[in-house]
Amino acid sequence: MPPMRTPARDNVGGDEGGSGHSPAVLFAIVWDLLSEMLGTAAAAAIVRRAAGRGAAESPELVDLAIVRADLEYQYTLPHGWSQAVERAPIALRVLVVEIGRLLVELTGTVVVRRLEQVPELRAAGLIWRVEEAN
Repeated sequence: MPPMRTPARDNVGGDEGGSGHSPAVLFAIVWDLLSEMLGTAAAAAIVRRAAGRGAAESPELVDLAIVRADLEYQYTLPHGWSQAVERAPIALRVLVVEIGRLLVELTGTVVVRRLEQVPELRAAGLIWRVEEAN
């Protein structure tokens, strides 16, 4: 069973000597930035909605769960997201595109531009804006 994470900031270190980060680490970076910029409740709502939208294209996103426990949010990630990879898996890329769409609708490009500046996310090939994904 995939790990339950609370808070997301734990284990956002390196990649244990591999050349890529695991999708779990990449997601934790995204979660932390969204939480810092928008708050955890907004981050949870956006990620949940993005996962729901992306599940048709990538059914693996059904396994992404975000729940509120006491005053914190916890998430469970899809099973295969714990191994280090050179390029983010399709499910994470689909999730990121959907998060990007929602962020542009809700905040304009401010938050997306901040996410685009993170070297780890860029190196994993994550594209936040639809026009760049084509």
